[in-house]
This record gives sequence, C-alpha cells and structure tokens, in this order.
Amino acid sequence: MARSLYLVPALVVALGIAASSLFTVDEREKALVLQFGELINVQDKPGLYFKIPLIQNVVKYDDRILSLPTQPIEVTPLDDRRLVVDAFARWRISDVVAFRQAVGTDGIRAAETRLDSIINASIRQVLGSEPSTRVLSADRTPMMNRIRDIAKREAAALGVDVIDVRLTRTDLPEQNLAATFARMRAEREREAADEVARGGEAAQRVTAAADRQVVVLTSDARRQAEIVRGEADAERNRIYAEAFGRDPEFFAFSRSLTSYERAMKGENTSMVMRPDSTFFEYLRSDMGIDGDAPAHPSAAGSTTLPAAPAP
Repeated sequence: MARSLYLVPALVVALGIAASSLFTVDEREKALVLQFGELINVQDKPGLYFKIPLIQNVVKYDDRILSLPTQPIEVTPLDDRRLVVDAFARWRISDVVAFRQAVGTDGIRAAETRLDSIINASIRQVLGSEPSTRVLSADRTPMMNRIRDIAKREAAALGVDVIDVRLTRTDLPEQNLAATFARMRAEREREAADEVARGGEAAQRVTAAADRQVVVLTSDARRQAEIVRGEADAERNRIYAEAFGRDPEFFAFSRSLTSYERAMKGENTSMVMRPDSTFFEYLRSDMGIDGDAPAHPSAAGSTTLPAAPAP
C-alpha cells in the first residue's frame, strides 16, 4: 500500500518529464533547439521531435510570408521637391539561424524595426535619384523593383528575404498642397485663356473672310447690274434713235406730249410764259381762232394739232 502511494507521484513526474521532452513543428513554423542559450539543432520540417527536458528549450518562428507597413517619411527627389512616401513590404525568414543571431531574443519585433529602417533608406536612395514627375506618375514599377533589390541585399544579413516592396502613397506635404493647387489652378486658367484667345482669333478670321466674301459678291452683283442697266439704256437709246431717224417730226411731237404730261401732272400747277413760247408749239395750228379749218399733214407726214385759243 505504501509503495503504491509513492508510485503514483513518480509516474506523474515521469509522464511530465516525457511530455516536456516532446515538441511539434507544423508546416507554418521553423524551430530552434537551444541548450543554455546555444544553438543545438534546427527543425524546419513539420513533425514530432524530442529534446532534453529542463536543459534544452525550443524557439519557434513563423515561416510564412509576413507584411510590414512602413511609417510615412519625407523624401527629396532629384528636382528638390519634397514628397511624403510610405510603403509596405512582403518578407519571410529565409535563414532561421542567421535571423536568431541578428535579432536575438526579440524575434519578429526587432526584425520589423530593422527592416523598416532598411526599406526607408532604400526608398530615399532610389527616389532621390528620380524627378518628382516620375515618382508621381502611374508607372513606378521599375523604381519599386530597385527599392526591393536594395532592401533584399541589406536584409540578407538578418536572415530575411524581402519578397516585394510597394509604394502605397506619394503625396506632397500638407504645407505645400495649397501652393501646388494654386499653381495648378493658375496654369489651367492660363491654358483656358489661351484657348479662348485662339477661339476669338479664329472667329475674327471667319468673320473677316465672310465680310470680304459679302463685299466681293455685292460688288460683282452691282457690276452685273450696271452692265445690264447700261445694255438696257443702250438698247433704249438705239430704239429712240431709230425712231427719230424714221420720223423726226413725230419724235419731237411725242417728246412734247411727254413734257406736257409731266408739267401738268401735279395739283394746282401754275405756269407763267408767253403765248408764243416754243413749249406750246404743238398746241398752235393754222386753223385760226374758231377752229373750223381741218388739220393738214406736215411735210414729214405728221399731223398738226389745232392751236389753243390765245389767252
């Protein structure tokens, strides 16, 4: 009975010692077996492993790809235009032994602090050799690849592999944004004024061309009208001359009648002239005052009208 009382605690202690001598490593981890702080073994394959209890201890590290967002920093590109830049990096532990020697017992936290410094230095080195227009452009892949390559070389001493670095933000500092926006607004207003001026100039050219075309067309129409009018006047004069040549007496008689019509057309017309005036030549005749003598043909074949009574 007494032996069984001592056997149970011994069995419990033995089971505890056996359990503490076992440890597991899964596929997401790498493990270091340390004995009094010194490296004894590396277990980077998943499985069940043994260690010496109370003498050896196991330190595990994440073997997955980890993310590291960097703090915003100010960089000065090639054209001395300050920019605020931040980035994020993808990294993993490539050499767990070198990683343990580099960061000591602080592990991932110490590695992230040192990686942040390495990546920021790489960003300043690369962006400092490029103009701000290229840094702010959409195609920044070559620059990010250069930052990654520099950070990869520097982080190799930590036992870390930098897989990728991406720039997430590249902006102007807050104190420079207002001045930059004002300058951009002034440039756009100047471009708009130039476009308006060019449009006004084009409109003036079109208006001038239209006015010139109007003058040309009007002048040509007037010229043609004068030609037609001249031709009509010439035809009229030809007809008059021909008629005058055939019967001069009748032509003179017709012209006198036209003159009578035009002179006596208005209302309350008064004329003061001598009775023997040539104006009344065709109103006089050889018939006498009583007007009983018949009219006789003239030498040219025209008829003489009876003369009006003398006033």
